[in-house]
Amino acid sequence: MTPEQLEAARDRLVPDVVADGLRVLFCGINPGLMSAATGHHFARPGNRFWPVLHASGFTPRRLAPAEQEELLRCGLGITNVVARASARADELSPVEYAEGGRILTEKVALLKPRWLAVAGVTAYRVAFGDKHAQVGPQERTIGATRIWVLPNPSGLNAHWPLPKMAEEFARLRAAADGEPA
Repeated sequence: MTPEQLEAARDRLVPDVVADGLRVLFCGINPGLMSAATGHHFARPGNRFWPVLHASGFTPRRLAPAEQEELLRCGLGITNVVARASARADELSPVEYAEGGRILTEKVALLKPRWLAVAGVTAYRVAFGDKHAQVGPQERTIGATRIWVLPNPSGLNAHWPLPKMAEEFARLRAAADGEPA
């Protein structure tokens, strides 16, 4: 894609991939410009979401972003904290995060997934006003929905190499499947 095509994508929304009663509803921070341009979540080639999802056992094979609807067959879905696309998450304001947290809470209350998995601890902290949250399961729930904060799968997140990130995703998968920790 050309830089002009990516820039034009800023105003496009990436549709949620959701259904009632999912095992896990994954939640990104917001769509990147590549995701907005393609209409697919986690579409940037360096993003590790799709490889980690497979490596952690959530999917039987590595899916491509264009196959995102296949997640529903696995009891999984995807949404975002903030719907607005941007080149980088630091372009979002605290107000956008807080409003996104409110909207996400309403969405989760309606869809009732077993787990909400927010990919990005900073996004979770700002969206839900929990400045001490860490990666892992949270005390907070939304109705009966449990919350797990995951590391941000962006290729820029050097603190979490792919194998370590896959271990954290696998911990969530085990919890979602009712396996002992």
